[in-house]
Amino acid sequence: MNPYLGHLHPYPFERLNDLKDGLRSNSKNGHVSLSLGEPKHAPPNFVLEALSDRSVLESGLAAYPSTRGGIDIRNAIVEWLARRFRIQVDPDRHVLPVNGTREALFSFGQAILSGASNGYTLLPNPLYQIYEGAALLRGSTPIYVPSTDKPDFDTVDKKTWDRCELLYICSPGNPSGTFIEKADLGTLIELAHKHDFVIAADECYSEIYYHEDKPPKGLLEVATELGVDDFGHCMVFHSLSKRSNCPGLRSGFVAGDANIIERYFQYRTYHGCAMPEHVQHVSTLVWRDEQHVVSNRQNYRDKFDAVNPILSRVFDTEIPPGTFYYWLRLPGDDESFARDLFVTENITVLPGQYLGRDSQGTNPGRDRIRIALVAPIADCIDAVSRMTSFIEGYYR
Repeated sequence: MNPYLGHLHPYPFERLNDLKDGLRSNSKNGHVSLSLGEPKHAPPNFVLEALSDRSVLESGLAAYPSTRGGIDIRNAIVEWLARRFRIQVDPDRHVLPVNGTREALFSFGQAILSGASNGYTLLPNPLYQIYEGAALLRGSTPIYVPSTDKPDFDTVDKKTWDRCELLYICSPGNPSGTFIEKADLGTLIELAHKHDFVIAADECYSEIYYHEDKPPKGLLEVATELGVDDFGHCMVFHSLSKRSNCPGLRSGFVAGDANIIERYFQYRTYHGCAMPEHVQHVSTLVWRDEQHVVSNRQNYRDKFDAVNPILSRVFDTEIPPGTFYYWLRLPGDDESFARDLFVTENITVLPGQYLGRDSQGTNPGRDRIRIALVAPIADCIDAVSRMTSFIEGYYR
């Protein structure tokens, strides 16, 4: 067995299930989950229609798919990148379709990291656990960058940057919803070139933002503005899961540095993770449609507008600029709160410490909870109202 398997941490939702194991709620109200960031809005109708097309399915199921993906989906991705980020991308050199960002973020770490005992992988803390797993299973040492709200890269010294092989970033950030701004992305690009590491930018939430006229900047967008040739040292990961409410489609792409793309393509030919042709066909349609994305953002905006006045009764909170999460600070222990809230109100939230790691004597997720506004708006309003009333009595 891989000796590094023993270094993996339990997944946050495994810990949450253990916390709730054997518990029964005393509430007569229906259960509402605010814990899992799984989109619940309906996928576009044309996706369902395309997946019901027998000829599309027959063609896709009867063929081994290409690891590089067909030219139609790569062109659709390139066109979307040009519309969204105003960048010019070569479909033959800069893009690979992938089976969702989770698969690609993990496998990219296996392909890019050297396995050297003195190599570092820098991660935000709190974090999406896939980044950490990719590092640990390749024998790389994770270095946790404090990111309670957004990453504080000023805490990273020169010696650490010198040993860095891979930097994972997420913008808008999970769980905080904050953006990594243009100036900070530019600094990271300069550091990547100076210290010879790769930036893996998880941009899966890039299309979920509150202000319609203020979308987050993308890494390749900033690289282009800085005149970085061929997107050197820069890789982005995008998905249809959050953007288009298609988490079960398992469809996304990776784009960036042409030299890295070619080596990653070589890895993927052995990995055996090519996207099926019928999924490519549907994905091509989805990347070329923006109307459903605008409607999706408005649905989340409506939820934030509805629940923020309720939360403001007990939290000093503002609507986050991106994602569909609130990252709330509690007066006390987050794990005890999550357990007692479930027992009393039949509402599940995610303890913040499950997303963080103890580093330099502290876990930046401790005494926080993450709530995901993915349920129908009426359920979100009901759950947040009950949670707020619970808090008012809980901390007296």
